[in-house]
Amino acid sequence: MSRASLDKQPHEVAAMFDDVADKYDLTNDVLTAGQARLWRRAVAAAVDARPGEKVLDLAAGTGTSSLPFVEGGAFTVPCDFSLGMLRKGKERHPWMPFTAGDATRLPFADGTFDAVTISYGLRNISDMDAALAEMRRVTRPGGRVVICEFSEPTWAPFRTVYMQYLMRALPSIARQVSSNPDAYVYLAESIREWPNQPQLAARLQQAGWTKVAWRNLTGGIVALHRGFRPKD
Repeated sequence: MSRASLDKQPHEVAAMFDDVADKYDLTNDVLTAGQARLWRRAVAAAVDARPGEKVLDLAAGTGTSSLPFVEGGAFTVPCDFSLGMLRKGKERHPWMPFTAGDATRLPFADGTFDAVTISYGLRNISDMDAALAEMRRVTRPGGRVVICEFSEPTWAPFRTVYMQYLMRALPSIARQVSSNPDAYVYLAESIREWPNQPQLAARLQQAGWTKVAWRNLTGGIVALHRGFRPKD
């Protein structure tokens, strides 16, 4: 298996991320020209983790995305279905409670977390609607979800250039820095097929999240979506 197909068989996607775990963070920095770090700060601001809160960071990979929430004083659980990613994260941050889990069947009780967040991982889940419902289940009433995901640039000329970069330049660059460049062909294709900002907002609402809103980053290359679980 060189790369997962767009029907997102979970074992294939997990294996793909196992293969890229060693250089995943470096590759992201190179492919996004450093923008990934700015997007991570925007996620941290949107989650607004506070001392004493509990945060679930899904698709956390090596735990890089979880660190801002820890620094905010929140008890943070990095969760991922790629054991390779989790092992690499545990090597780097042995004190963090890395947890293996499938986002469509989370191993947590109802209402456990004040906030649930996922960055660049929702595209890789086999059943997005089930995952959105599970996120709602494990969030306390009044709690929040923050999703950071690649989206659709809002300016048409820029959108055309961006799509050309995804399908042509990105795989070429990945071959220079990634341990599994074919994985980034899949990632580029999955970005192209992903719902745009209003479509994802609608799916959140259908899953029972309220006050759903989004904010574009870098011209819509990435969008932050936020919603709240209604209070009982």
